[in-house]
Amino acid sequence: MALFPSLTPVFIAIVCILIGLILKSNRKSNKEQKRETKNESKSRPWVDEDLKDHTDLHVEEEEADSDWQGLDENIAHVPFSAERYSEDEMIKRSKEFYELLNKRRSVRFISDEPVPGEVINNVIKAAGTSPSGAHTEPWTFVVVQDPEVKHKIREIIEEEEEINYKKRMGDRWVNDLKRLRTNWIKEYLDTAPCLILIFKQVYGMLPNGRKKTHYYNEISVSIACGILLAALQNVGLVTVTSTPLNCGPRLRVLLQRPTNEKLLLLLPVGYPSKDATVPDLTRKPLDDIMVVT
Repeated sequence: MALFPSLTPVFIAIVCILIGLILKSNRKSNKEQKRETKNESKSRPWVDEDLKDHTDLHVEEEEADSDWQGLDENIAHVPFSAERYSEDEMIKRSKEFYELLNKRRSVRFISDEPVPGEVINNVIKAAGTSPSGAHTEPWTFVVVQDPEVKHKIREIIEEEEEINYKKRMGDRWVNDLKRLRTNWIKEYLDTAPCLILIFKQVYGMLPNGRKKTHYYNEISVSIACGILLAALQNVGLVTVTSTPLNCGPRLRVLLQRPTNEKLLLLLPVGYPSKDATVPDLTRKPLDDIMVVT
């Protein structure tokens, strides 16, 4: 016989209520977590897991306390001077440069006509003048000219792109692309005389085998890509900026790149084909993109 029979039903009732509240809270938490995950997946379908920023990646403490990873602390500083133009010349040059870049278009119809190798060397050297965090220069430009390798790249990208268009990207994104008449077929990956794949180095390697922090690696490489696009336009070549979603790891292995490199951008480069067309698009006016305070 229980010592406190009158309290037993009350105690049991309280316990049942507490268990019910806990279970209800857990169900609610699980539902909210699933909803958040689902919403994140829907709202950011373009985020490639292989392209997570990694700008917060730091070396281990024991490495941080070792030798300085960046430039020689005793690096010499030398005098600097820049060309000084008259106001009229500045206006003229700025207008001409704008007019040159305003002609740049994303072109998906590329001729197989060869491009001079020295030109490719020079535009990549131009891209390599980009600023970078602590002058780490965290970029690798892989130039692919071999037809077999180009075709393997195309096979990898088209396989993933078909899944992207049919499953990953979502109806809104696919509908937005319809007016541009794009799909997962990338013929230009075969026809373009060269492909330039730009990899960001999320960290470097020191001579002693330790990791070297690459500060703001994605921003630095993105700036370099912008300079590369301008350099290509300057020599009369065309390209289309391609971010091969979910293809990075397979392309890295195909091109035998180390694990610290992540594919950021792929550019098919060449002359436009004779039957090339582009969408009749307009750019935002200055008032829509500039604020003066």
